[in-house]
Amino acid sequence: MTSTQASPVPAKGRTDAVRGILWMVLASLCFACMHAVIKKVAATGIHPFETAFFRLLFGMLPIIPFFVKDGLKPLKTKRLGLLTLRGVLNSAAMLCYFFALSIAPLAQVTALGFSAPIFASVLAVLFLGEVVRLRRWTAILLGFAGTLVILRPGVIPLDLGPMLVVISSLIWGGCMIIIKRLSATESSATITVYMSLVMMPIILVPATFVWSWPGPEQWALLIGLGILGGGAQLSMAQALKMADTHVVGPVDFVRLIWVTALGYVFFNELPDMFVWIGGAMILGSTAYIAYREHRLGRARGIIPGPPGVRTTLPRESGD
Repeated sequence: MTSTQASPVPAKGRTDAVRGILWMVLASLCFACMHAVIKKVAATGIHPFETAFFRLLFGMLPIIPFFVKDGLKPLKTKRLGLLTLRGVLNSAAMLCYFFALSIAPLAQVTALGFSAPIFASVLAVLFLGEVVRLRRWTAILLGFAGTLVILRPGVIPLDLGPMLVVISSLIWGGCMIIIKRLSATESSATITVYMSLVMMPIILVPATFVWSWPGPEQWALLIGLGILGGGAQLSMAQALKMADTHVVGPVDFVRLIWVTALGYVFFNELPDMFVWIGGAMILGSTAYIAYREHRLGRARGIIPGPPGVRTTLPRESGD
């Protein structure tokens, strides 16, 4: 076989890809339901900051089986500093995003949230020294154009909700870079449990200023929110371990379909065509960026890493 011929995909690789896709479908459904619950809880009078705290508190519930099975193993790590940094950044992103969900349409918030990988690509250039050339810069610009299509500044008022989503996506882009590095050595359970342990005391501070004790219905919603959030994080982390980002990443666009249905049924919301057009542009951008990362990784060669983790050699030249 010549070097230009594609190697056949092993059966295990195909199986892992299918499993990764299914995990991402589950993650997208959990995230969509979680966002709908956040909006519902806000409508009952609980402030989004308090909701964020309970999401983290009850988000520990899906982790309990890991402690039952492995004891304190999920707490063992040599990368506490990086896990803590991820938690600090993720706290700011979560507060912005939860507040946005309480005041903006579900589909609009979701579509704008897809821009996080685009910000991650730009941040990788600025802080990690990655070299990006014409084709990926074109994809990045397409993604930002999609954001402008949704926001339409100068055409419609630039409301607080959408702006908070953009800020949240920028911060989350930085978190994505950290998570990808952590996934090379840490388990899904470790990454998820430390997220909650670091973020809970941070988010509790602003939550105390707007605190009101939940009633029975609100408690039920908050517990469900935590379970959905923890399940979504675990499912997404597992999807990224089973398959490459370029395979499972585009599947997350299914989330826009889920939230559109939930927004219509529970909040009488229907996104306009600009949300769909802009969302598709952003998705196309992120899908191409993931695809090029995959191609460049294969061109440089895949080196062994921990089970279920794809690791590429350091790249000297970019796309």
